[in-house]
Amino acid sequence: MQQPDDQDERGGAGHGRIPWHDPRALTAEQRAVYDEIASGPRAAGPFRLTDPEGRLEGPFNAMLIAPGVGGPLQRLGAAIRYATDLPARWREIAILEVAVARRSDFEWYAHERVGRDAGLTGKELAALRSGADAGTFGEAERTVRAACRALVLHRGLDDDLYARAEAALGTARLYELVVLVGYYDTLALSLAAFRTPLPPGEPPVFDEDAGRHPRP
Repeated sequence: MQQPDDQDERGGAGHGRIPWHDPRALTAEQRAVYDEIASGPRAAGPFRLTDPEGRLEGPFNAMLIAPGVGGPLQRLGAAIRYATDLPARWREIAILEVAVARRSDFEWYAHERVGRDAGLTGKELAALRSGADAGTFGEAERTVRAACRALVLHRGLDDDLYARAEAALGTARLYELVVLVGYYDTLALSLAAFRTPLPPGEPPVFDEDAGRHPRP
């Protein structure tokens, strides 16, 4: 029988399908990953990273299950957020495109807020969510959107779109974009598989099954 979202199989606090890791009860390996996440630049961001007990929200709690993989994964995410040459608007447009394609509530919840800080307007965010063109995206931003959709939905870029993306972004930024899509697609998969809930009080973005059944 499936356990309630707030209880794991041992009767302790749960976070979706997995335990919600208490920072006071972590192994040394888990604690190292926890500290990298909770004390890094994400902690200053506009979305909730931990609950009042210090437990990690979103996909970060799952990274503690297997810290040998979770640690490198979170460092890849930090590199994508803070060490690429992608302008902040491009980066957040790309992440939100993945969130929409995969119907990932938490990704949208978090990066709608980051996107606003990066300069995306309410009209632009609404256009991203609906798939429309707000009329204010530049050519490179439209190319980022098109490339992200192709990468998520078709798992590649045809020759015409590749040439357009390489011309608009440059080869290095295009590589960074491909890695970004892969990383946030991985997070969306983790969020769906473990049925990771939104923070309390945050409404679902897409529908009641959002984040559980990504679109193919």
